[in-house]
Amino acid sequence: MAYAMRQELENDMAAALKAIAKMGYDGIEFWAPYFFWTPAYAKEVRARMDDLNIKCLSTHNESLAFSPDGLSQAIDLNKILGSQSIVAARGLVSAVNPNHGFEGMGLDGWKRLAATFQRTAERVRAVNMTCGFHNHTVEFQPIEGKRPIDVLAGVTELVFHLDVSPCRQAEVDPVAFMEQYPGRTHSVLCSDWPANRNKHQPLLGDGKENWKQLFAKAESVGGLRFYLIQQETSDLPMTEAVQKDLERFRALHP
Repeated sequence: MAYAMRQELENDMAAALKAIAKMGYDGIEFWAPYFFWTPAYAKEVRARMDDLNIKCLSTHNESLAFSPDGLSQAIDLNKILGSQSIVAARGLVSAVNPNHGFEGMGLDGWKRLAATFQRTAERVRAVNMTCGFHNHTVEFQPIEGKRPIDVLAGVTELVFHLDVSPCRQAEVDPVAFMEQYPGRTHSVLCSDWPANRNKHQPLLGDGKENWKQLFAKAESVGGLRFYLIQQETSDLPMTEAVQKDLERFRALHP
């Protein structure tokens, strides 16, 4: 949920963490800018989280964190923060995001990315971390009859941080995905769908997802370790939206 509160965290880290803890959240995933923190600053953030009794569950990373030197830096920062999962935020470079993602084109690009994740998984295993992948819609769109997500899934140690709304936008049932790859969905990003008339994401429970069914499958088959609230846009101020999302989550998952 750090991305939902990105502006607040950038403006005043201490106040934002305090607000997140006060809402009742017990964990957070830091997104890409954390990668440029100094170790000293990461230690300050960790101390604040410890004081507030909240954990860093994972981190959300761009391609730089998966280069040999970048991965060393990411591992060091994740150790300080207490995270156990270094998650890739996206796949290949695209026209929409030309400055983000991994180099490559077509199915061969996804195969090269899978090889990168294989190397990453082997390195982070040694420090009791996992290499994760956060899906968007593109990974479910076949290329030459093969879905990129299935190419990545060939890396058996890669775990998934399954973002529900992009699955649905790609006309993929997240429950079916967890059944296809049992034990590998370590996190579910709770994002309801479809977008409303303002093109904003609905609050948790206001969309079409059958959350109770999804929660049951995630915990029985998926291999779930934790949930994250994924609220990228809202009709409400974001702080209010993520507070309501947590209340809705607790009602749906008592």
